[in-house]
Amino acid sequence: MGMSPHHPTPPPGQDGPADRPDGVPPVAFTVDLTSQEMLRRTQVMAALGSDWDPLEVLRGEEAAYDLLYSGLDDEQQRVYEDLVAAGVLPRRGGGHAAA
Repeated sequence: MGMSPHHPTPPPGQDGPADRPDGVPPVAFTVDLTSQEMLRRTQVMAALGSDWDPLEVLRGEEAAYDLLYSGLDDEQQRVYEDLVAAGVLPRRGGGHAAA
């Protein structure tokens, strides 16, 4: 047996203030999180530091992927090719994993 909600949704046509148990009309409100988002971004950039170089990070990631797919044995190369053909992995290098 399921539990019923504490405040069930009223049937259509019965959502006016007189139909609410407390007789109080609902209040529309909005929350603007713009300032919080700007603060979050500022804190992220401060944590990264002034010497953070996104292009260097990207180059490092590419080098790491090249190492990850280097020196594959025949079975690993076959699996790699199958994953590339299935669209799971991007093709790296000249059509084969780096040697």
